[in-house]
Amino acid sequence: MSAFAASRQMLRTIAGHGWRARSSKPAQNVHISKPGAGFSFELTDEQKEFQATARKFALEEIIPVAAQYDKTGEYPLPLIKRAWELGLINSHIPESCGGLGLGSFEACLITEELAYGCTGVQTAIEANSLGQMPVIIAGNEQQQKKYLGRMTEEPMMCAYCVTEPGAGSDVAGIKTKAEKKGDEYVINGQKMWITNGGKANWYFLLARTDPDPKAPASKAFTGFIVEANTPGIQIGRKEMNMGQRCSDTRGIVFEDVRVPKENVLIAEGAGFKIAMGAFDKTRPPVAAGAVGLAKRALDEATKYALERKTFGKPIVEHQAVSFMLAEMAMKVELARMAYQRAAWEVDAGRRNTYYASIAKAFAGDVANQVATDAVQIFGGNGFNTEYPVEKLMRDAKIYQLLDP
Repeated sequence: MSAFAASRQMLRTIAGHGWRARSSKPAQNVHISKPGAGFSFELTDEQKEFQATARKFALEEIIPVAAQYDKTGEYPLPLIKRAWELGLINSHIPESCGGLGLGSFEACLITEELAYGCTGVQTAIEANSLGQMPVIIAGNEQQQKKYLGRMTEEPMMCAYCVTEPGAGSDVAGIKTKAEKKGDEYVINGQKMWITNGGKANWYFLLARTDPDPKAPASKAFTGFIVEANTPGIQIGRKEMNMGQRCSDTRGIVFEDVRVPKENVLIAEGAGFKIAMGAFDKTRPPVAAGAVGLAKRALDEATKYALERKTFGKPIVEHQAVSFMLAEMAMKVELARMAYQRAAWEVDAGRRNTYYASIAKAFAGDVANQVATDAVQIFGGNGFNTEYPVEKLMRDAKIYQLLDP
């Protein structure tokens, strides 16, 4: 078989969604390691169940309405409520607070499938995990039961308030200040690009508590849980972004906002460490979202290439197209392995900063490359809003800009 024929055969096997179900089945006559027995690519039955539930939800409920949400920018509340009913949201919340207590690996499997449907919807859902993570890793029992527990009782959102107009990736450059006055802290400052900012019930907020500009970041900042209805909080307008338009992104101003001392996470000065620890655990899901988008772009491009004809044959039979699709497939597979390794490290109880950073950076690039190639394969149609890939290309860009 020629290299071209082999390439074409591979592309036909990845067309549509059939391969997705097959890929989770163990190969015949191949030894599958038992959990804990060593390296294995096999998913557990429970993991397959979560994956299948998320996949069905994405295909049947998210994809049919994704374009409309993109067009209107409306917050996808009906989809969020449905995801909550299915157990596809708040997956990290511990069982002690009424949650499922899933590991990072399971959460990432769910995230990839939801992102396949629409990363705008998925980002709105995943922002809950980002907001919750500081409380999960640093909250005391009372804080966890109060703020995580309420999210298992009804569909509810939270938000992660760290980024500022002049401090995104440079977390140490945060200007928002918190001054202790008696049993309270008074917070003043401005946050920007806060996902779920206008929909959240409560925020995790990082603020400077040491006024000394020379104080090290490891001691200068404190993490707070802030009720969204606290007086002095001013929520800005919803930003209309290039992509992921149904995700709620806003600026938030804090003006003499009073927060009780019992809402401090761990202790004064521990905020920077908490924020960085949260990033290690939330970067794998960000990478998983990028992979879900890339896989969708690959599937759409493959399907189109098998149907679209030029010069009397499907365009998949032109080497320039088939080789491009093969490159796209390779990138998707490698990006998936990167986020799975990063998530696996978390669940193994090890610090995953190295792997999480690689996964997020690589998967973000792959999402942009694959989405751009998909538009190229669609040709002029790819530039038109009647076809799905232009939205994927717009949605992908944020993965190269996100701070976490």
